[in-house]
Amino acid sequence: MSGRTRVAVVGAAGAFGMKHLDGLANIEDAEVTVVSATSREKADAVAAEYGVAHAVVGLDAVLERDDVDAVILATPTGLHAEQTQAVFAAGKHVQVEIPLADSVADAEATLAAAEASDRIAMVGHTRRFNPSHQLVHERIAAGEFAVQQMDVQTYFFRRTNTNAKGETRSWTDHLLWHHAAHTVDLFAYQAGRIVQANAIQGPIHPELGIAMDMSIQLKSETGAICTLSLSFNNDGPFGTFFRYIGDTGTYVARYDDLFDGTDEQIDVSHVAASMNGIELQDREFISAIREGREPNSSLRQVIDCYRVLGQLQEQLS
Repeated sequence: MSGRTRVAVVGAAGAFGMKHLDGLANIEDAEVTVVSATSREKADAVAAEYGVAHAVVGLDAVLERDDVDAVILATPTGLHAEQTQAVFAAGKHVQVEIPLADSVADAEATLAAAEASDRIAMVGHTRRFNPSHQLVHERIAAGEFAVQQMDVQTYFFRRTNTNAKGETRSWTDHLLWHHAAHTVDLFAYQAGRIVQANAIQGPIHPELGIAMDMSIQLKSETGAICTLSLSFNNDGPFGTFFRYIGDTGTYVARYDDLFDGTDEQIDVSHVAASMNGIELQDREFISAIREGREPNSSLRQVIDCYRVLGQLQEQLS
């Protein structure tokens, strides 16, 4: 592929839209030609901040352009499946932020659209790309480490509809379909296909209409187990922390950083071209487009995650 890959970021004014713009700025083969937001004011502000030539409102205004090869969707969860299918229909490559969908039916319909298209279809399962998890994956692939158990905590203090920037959201986040998706996919990626899954949840919030606390148990085909605790009620340090307990050691992953079982930090600066998981995710997307290959975290690869989430949703319902 000659020339740079021309990218549009939709939802550019949100927290993750800006994270993608930061990452893309470091990728030589990518050029952001247009940004889209929910208002002209927001779109113009982001375009000015990142030096992007064009700013538009909405997805349709992006898809009709001939200076866009690929679209990154950093939009509200409920729009992901429909918008991903629309990008395929417009003949453009797509990377959609996690989650792919908030129902199994929508995930399966989007998979069908991807399989009918010749475009690259990728989902933003960032944990596959964080240098911390990459190093563990490399050691698993080399036969140096096997997961026996993963203990994961996903904690936020989010009793109102706010995003990672503390701004009010027009949609409601979800512990299962959004936050659990990271761990369900990562556990299968590191320990093998999931063969058993169980979930319980706490009280439903009277205004948000969602459970604010959840516990999930998983078992893989290798016999490894995973315990995942999630909460929007945690008044303290927030984020997701992964403890890998294996046959040859213990690792603790905190986003892009990695520690051993005694909390000594492990150097992961040599693992990839960047220490930023979002940038590495975007590098994979651009490389797959340019090389005409299936990317890591393709829609096909992650669909089992959403099938497991669907099973868990049935239990919780």
